[in-house]
Amino acid sequence: MIIVQELAIEIGARRLLAPVSFTVGNGDKVGLVGRNGAGKSTLLSVLLGKHPEHLRISGSVKHQGTLGHLPQEPVPGGLGVEPIGLSHVLSARGLDLIDAQMQKARHDMAADPNEQNISDFTSLEEQFREKGGYEAESEVARLAAGLGLAEEFLLEDLDSLSGGQRRRIDLMRVLYQDPETMVLDEPTNHLDKAAKRWLFDELDKYRGTLLVISHDLPLLDKSIDRVLALREGQLREYKGNYTKFLQLEEERTVREEKVAAGQEAKIEQFTKLADSMRGQTEKRARLAKVLDRKVEKLEGSKIEVTKREKKVTFRLPVPARSGDVPMTVEHLSVSYDTTEILRDTNFITRRGDRIVIVGRNGAGKSSLLRCLAGTQVANTGEVKFGANVSVGYFAQENEQIDFNKSVLGNLENSKVETEMQRRAMLGAFGLKGEAANQMPRTLSGGERAKLALAMLASSEANLLLLDEPTNNLDPASVEALGEMMRQWKGTIVAVSHERGFVEALEPTHAVLLPEEYFDIWDEEYMDLIEQR
Repeated sequence: MIIVQELAIEIGARRLLAPVSFTVGNGDKVGLVGRNGAGKSTLLSVLLGKHPEHLRISGSVKHQGTLGHLPQEPVPGGLGVEPIGLSHVLSARGLDLIDAQMQKARHDMAADPNEQNISDFTSLEEQFREKGGYEAESEVARLAAGLGLAEEFLLEDLDSLSGGQRRRIDLMRVLYQDPETMVLDEPTNHLDKAAKRWLFDELDKYRGTLLVISHDLPLLDKSIDRVLALREGQLREYKGNYTKFLQLEEERTVREEKVAAGQEAKIEQFTKLADSMRGQTEKRARLAKVLDRKVEKLEGSKIEVTKREKKVTFRLPVPARSGDVPMTVEHLSVSYDTTEILRDTNFITRRGDRIVIVGRNGAGKSSLLRCLAGTQVANTGEVKFGANVSVGYFAQENEQIDFNKSVLGNLENSKVETEMQRRAMLGAFGLKGEAANQMPRTLSGGERAKLALAMLASSEANLLLLDEPTNNLDPASVEALGEMMRQWKGTIVAVSHERGFVEALEPTHAVLLPEEYFDIWDEEYMDLIEQR
């Protein structure tokens, strides 16, 4: 349970949240929704007691019962005794530490079976049993199978895993914890269709309290029964799922617009009538003053109409013209130790192509894109660039962002020369006003994605390599990104599991993995997009 009383949040001169009270009670399933930059991640950090120091906060937040949190970004090295997936998952119940202590106690007992050593081992073994340690292997295997993660990845170093593999392990951890309250931040990022369906079923069976931030509309519709909508500093509550929320919000806006229109009509009517009476008889002058007071009262009680969400649009500059063949990939292979990811990948791009790399999780999509971008060296093969080609790379985890520079500072070395032009470029991607002066770590995941896109736009690249560019973006931004990329005159090679983005992009070709087959785009490939 989470109990919030008169909570208000400010950052600089901006109010992120006007004072509000609400409770996420036992068994409630609540979705926190809002556009990128509305302040959802900041509010969540306050609810969890992990907020940055620069926030000004008033009011109170209280928790009752155990709480588990799925963060939007993974913790480097994990939270276990060892920096591997299994230890990270088991740490949710403290079993990794108890197991390590048991190993030492077992060794001490074997070396010297005195009463104290036997007692220490027996006590630890009892804790291990009570916390489900002897059933852990089968439960972890069930979670891994449901999320489509091969069990061998649980023994790999966490920081060596792909974004999709790491996301699955973080999900396994919070599900294995089985807390009384579960807080999930974008739980479906990197998940394929089968894993999403399995997760929806798990959340449907979960009997605890759920608070979820997600731009995945099926998740919000299936898994929640209340919506907290954050917009322009106001948090409003709606009963029902996401579809019901959209319906109720539209009805509310229509009512407000109708009342406001009636108020404006009366104000105009009384004002005109009062003006027509001025300068006439004393009696009519008194009536004019009465009407003035009515107008003043109506002005003071005017309803504040909820503004309709504006259509999101992004803009990329017209790129310099590249050669007819911007990039050629020949006999590319990638291996990690003894595991072969890519054997012999070959394809060729033509100017204006929009190519989507399609394949299941672990097929090598991100590895291929990193090789094309030059951030990873292939074992064999070659990537050749044509005449007048400038490459822009959108990395899955936003590695291209310098977290020691401000948002504006990340555009300093771009082709955009003046600060006014750089601010305009950031504004074109929704990062306006004070956001330009913030440090990247204070941005939400969606805002960081927009910063990375602004950096691409300011680089004047004419060949874009995009690795999951829609992660953490709200649905309107996903659609806007796809439309922008479709209309752009450069060449695009993208990895995406977001069907809406790919549909808006209208690909010309596909690279199918692990088959390593290059083909003209066929609509049947759309069904493979969500099967990562």
